[in-house]
Amino acid sequence: MATSDIKVIIQSDIDSVWENVLAVECYHTWRKDVDRIEVIDEKQFIEYTKNGYFTTFNTTVVEPHKRWELDIENSHIKGHWTFIFTSKDSETEINFTACVTAKKLFLRPIDKSVFEQTYLKKEQTQFVSDLNQHLT
Repeated sequence: MATSDIKVIIQSDIDSVWENVLAVECYHTWRKDVDRIEVIDEKQFIEYTKNGYFTTFNTTVVEPHKRWELDIENSHIKGHWTFIFTSKDSETEINFTACVTAKKLFLRPIDKSVFEQTYLKKEQTQFVSDLNQHLT
C-alpha cells in the first residue's frame, strides 16, 4: 500500500471549504479532471474523468467541519482517503492523506515512491489546487 500526505492552506473560511468539498455533485464545475458525478445516495458517488474513466467513492466518516473519509476504488486501485480540516482564522488547513493499493500486478511499483509521485501526489495536488482556485 502506498501512502501520501499533503497539507495545504486554502485561502477561504472553513464553512466555505467544507461546503464545497462535500458538494460532490458540483465537482464538474470546478475540478479540471472531472467530467461528471453520479450521486448514488448520501454515502456513495461515482466520479467520471474527461476520458470516461470512473472511480467509486464510499463515505465512511463525516465529522462536520473536521473530517471526511472515503473508500475509493476503480479498475486500477483500491484505497482510502482522509481529509482533516482545521480552521486558521479566515483560512482553512486541509491535511489530505491517500492510501492506495494497485490492483493489477503490472501497476505495483518496485519502489512505492514511484507510485506515490505518479498517482497519489498528482491526484491530491490537482484536487487542492482546483479547490483553492475555485474559492479565491
